[in-house]
Amino acid sequence: MDYFKKLQDLLKIERQHDSDIYKELMERSSVNARREEGITWYPIAIRDTELGRGDYLNVEVERTTHQDVMHQLRAGVPAALFSNHDPKNDRVEGVITYQGGNRLKINLRTDELPDWSRDGKLGIDLLFDDNSYDEMQNALKLAATLYDKDQNNLVQILTGKKSATFNTGEGSYQNSKLNPSQQEAVNKILDANDVAIVHGPPGTGKTTTLVQAIKALNKKDHHQILVVAPSNTAVDLLSEKLSEEGLNVLRVGNPARVSQRLQSLTLDNKISEHSSNKEIKRLKKQAAEFKNMAHKYKRNFGKAERDQRKALFDEARKIMKEVENTEQYIINDLIAGADVITATLVGANHYTIRDLRYGTIVIDEAGQSIEPACWIPILKAQKLIMAGDHLQLPPTIKSEEAARGGLSTTLLEKCVELHPEAVILLREQYRMHETIMGFSSQEFYHNKLIAHESVAKHALLADDSALLFIDTAGCGFDEKIEGTSATNPEEAAFAFKHLTNFVTRLSNHYTTENFPSIAFISPYKQQIEILREQLQHSDLLKKYGDKISINTIDSFQGQERDVVYISMTRSNSENKIGFLSDVRRMNVAMTRARKKLVVIGDSATLAQFPFYADFIGYSEKHDAYKSAWEFME
Repeated sequence: MDYFKKLQDLLKIERQHDSDIYKELMERSSVNARREEGITWYPIAIRDTELGRGDYLNVEVERTTHQDVMHQLRAGVPAALFSNHDPKNDRVEGVITYQGGNRLKINLRTDELPDWSRDGKLGIDLLFDDNSYDEMQNALKLAATLYDKDQNNLVQILTGKKSATFNTGEGSYQNSKLNPSQQEAVNKILDANDVAIVHGPPGTGKTTTLVQAIKALNKKDHHQILVVAPSNTAVDLLSEKLSEEGLNVLRVGNPARVSQRLQSLTLDNKISEHSSNKEIKRLKKQAAEFKNMAHKYKRNFGKAERDQRKALFDEARKIMKEVENTEQYIINDLIAGADVITATLVGANHYTIRDLRYGTIVIDEAGQSIEPACWIPILKAQKLIMAGDHLQLPPTIKSEEAARGGLSTTLLEKCVELHPEAVILLREQYRMHETIMGFSSQEFYHNKLIAHESVAKHALLADDSALLFIDTAGCGFDEKIEGTSATNPEEAAFAFKHLTNFVTRLSNHYTTENFPSIAFISPYKQQIEILREQLQHSDLLKKYGDKISINTIDSFQGQERDVVYISMTRSNSENKIGFLSDVRRMNVAMTRARKKLVVIGDSATLAQFPFYADFIGYSEKHDAYKSAWEFME
């Protein structure tokens, strides 16, 4: 079918582009440069080894220096152990099975550590993730086949060939924990025969709604439910919340957040606590003893010694096969007992659950999920629940060609258009002051959002306004373009001075411990660097350092702060605004604020675009417009 053929072609373009970026980085970069890029841990020390399934070895390592460097190493991704003596040849590939803090476990394709691992400096390199692309391509091929054979009702509906259907009028769900639109969403989910969509704008309790819906579905159908999301962090949050509601949750794959509660839900942890695990430990110890005996034979020996060494290795392998069978029995037992299985989108094809089928699957953060990845879990189910907000940040696509071709358009966006009858908008939000909320509601949500009474009027100071737009037009704060990024040093200095004055006012009313949380946001990384540098030189602000975060918009998706400052950065006579034209990104930035939002920018540049002209008008209407001149001494 053309629909899936187009997606396959776009995914090939993205894969090639992603692969090229990775190869270029690996070829031109030293180990130190790769470490700074976040794709290498170096140096590392081996802390523990254990025989794994088949001819694999589980190795636990710890990075011993540069522990504060951000990195991309995560559970489930391919990686290689290497020696810096000869990094091209001295390397063994495998898969990271766990990462937490400065430790990770890697499952290596070898049954013993190579000789070179005993001397020289070791590291872990992230490898290009072919597996995820393979899983997505295979899912698209299967979806195309099912569509052509008219074999899968869900495929027909999601591609627009058929309409979504509901058992209307059956929904009688009541829950005092939920507001009316949240209850309406749960009823829609319970009534849906095939597809239901929860549209959750910022702060509307999407996760709370989903958790109660999954609990209600489990009670109604008694079927196992698969819950997936694009990131480990989103999966972790749902796993914890579902477990707190009393559901038996099995977290497949390894969590990003290493809380004790979350660890207890993982497959590895449940295997270790299973009654049959003592037998596994005994057998592994026995196999290790046979291998140690075999290794005692020197390299130069006769036929009898060679036969004996081979017999010992064969016995160790035989025992490990028994371990594998026992582990499989435990895994099957744990999976059968779970109410809910949680995983990432690609993790839905984890070897332990690859062949399972479900009555219902739930995709959370569907607005950030690349469509090909969504088809991996979708093909395992009869009914699909999607939750997210297609009016916030879309998924990251690395190839501009693939993005322009449509890969950046999510399945959620398509289904909202195709099946409006399946969509329920959560209307009551619990984060923002009503004035902060009002602009987002007007521009994106047809003025349907309302602020819950607990937040509608909340303020940091009695005489403080919740919204402020400071217009720098005419101040001569001109932007500077550096490569693909923009900076505006004078706007940054002004914004920082304004923040410093505001923090001084706040310090008269709040202690260091209960001081409000503050985010300083800009769409431009270089502007962020300037702001961070200024923070380092401010003794007053450093006092509240743990309360002040400075970063790009994307890094704050899903988060909130009491106060948000946004440095718009762009100021030029050609009215070029670059990143700022992505209004969904600005929707995220503006809706992070709970009690105060301060936007600093040049109206002469911004107001040429309807969205920003509307914002300036909204600010004037709420007496929240000020010229920067009013703050200058």
